[in-house]
Amino acid sequence: MVDAHQTFVIVGGGLAGAKAAETLRSEGFTGRVILICDERDQPYERPPLSKGFLIGKEERDSVFVHEPAWYARAEIELHLGQSAVHLDPAAKTVGLGDGTRCHYDKLLLATGAEPRRLDIPGTGLAGVHHLRRLAHAERLRGVLASLGRDNGHLLIAGAGWIGLEVAAAARGYGAEVTVVERSATPLYGILGPELGGIFTDLHAEHGVRFHFGASLTEITGQDGMVLAARTDDGEEHPAHAVLAAIGAAPRTALAESAGLELADPATGGGIAVDASLRTSDPDIYAAGDVAAAAHPLLGGRLRVEHWANALNGGPAAARSMLGREVVYDRVPYFFSDQYDVGLEYSGYAPPGSYDQVVIRGDAGRREFIAFWLSADGRVLAGMNVNVWDVTDKIQRLVRAGRPVDPSALADPSVPLGSLTEQPGG
Repeated sequence: MVDAHQTFVIVGGGLAGAKAAETLRSEGFTGRVILICDERDQPYERPPLSKGFLIGKEERDSVFVHEPAWYARAEIELHLGQSAVHLDPAAKTVGLGDGTRCHYDKLLLATGAEPRRLDIPGTGLAGVHHLRRLAHAERLRGVLASLGRDNGHLLIAGAGWIGLEVAAAARGYGAEVTVVERSATPLYGILGPELGGIFTDLHAEHGVRFHFGASLTEITGQDGMVLAARTDDGEEHPAHAVLAAIGAAPRTALAESAGLELADPATGGGIAVDASLRTSDPDIYAAGDVAAAAHPLLGGRLRVEHWANALNGGPAAARSMLGREVVYDRVPYFFSDQYDVGLEYSGYAPPGSYDQVVIRGDAGRREFIAFWLSADGRVLAGMNVNVWDVTDKIQRLVRAGRPVDPSALADPSVPLGSLTEQPGG
């Protein structure tokens, strides 16, 4: 039975918000829990939208975090299809689009991120897509199937994880695919230039065409439908559909209007939170894609747009709201599946932060582990490609923060676990 002595409000119906609500109940909170979702679907997980669901291997119901009846059993007040439009920290109220005002004692902002839009002519044509929500994935799945049947062309702007996963899905349906990317390799901002060629070759082997060093300048069409796309180097590419996969922006408007501290947009933006996921207001917390957290392990402030961060950050924020001692210092983690290649990445090593990349295994066969090392030999990140059951060992190397002998890292005969046991490497 709910005791109305306290009300905790969660704004955002993604994985972080749903897991936070679950954790509040499992940790014994008996007050009201209000979960506000601006989508009409109950909370769901996003990875299948560009993976299993998109390629047709998973059904729609498989993406949801909980079965529909769970929210009533857990006495979670679920508000679907409602946007939070106003936040008043002084009055401790959240205003909804229908005029309702919800009082809170503690508030969690799990508003996520939204796709960045192409700022070019032609984006209003039918056939221009984004992929962030379940409704997007449903539409795109139908489009890919249709393109495959009709030998149609999909043009993808951006060779990040979403762009590459959709490219793989599209080729699975038989669609023609061209990827336009302004960097010199796919995934440049995540993996750097050393490993991009591996993904170029993987997709090229499956018939994907890349156009590097260019950006879209215009999408052209006829009778409201997409026909082609032009790039800033004068090229024109045939296209019956276009996917904008140029990243996502944190949804901070509610926090900004309430005067909460935000992180520097130059470093990813987001709502600034401390290591306990508390914002500049002591009764407001943030988690998931929107939270830019002070990271005790990695130093500085970090915003992570991946499934594991939502999965773990939501519960961490819930415990912090309950007054538990929380230090959110998990090693960032994400995974991807493309054709017959599966990978997991742990850590954080953007270009410019590392000194060298060490390969263990056979990169040519796409069965290897890559390690990004600092100038003093510390492992900043590791990525296992078609090599399994090593994530914990890689994360221990990142967490240890000690120099490791690069030759030992590269030698498959040296157990990874032994490298964390050697002081100074």
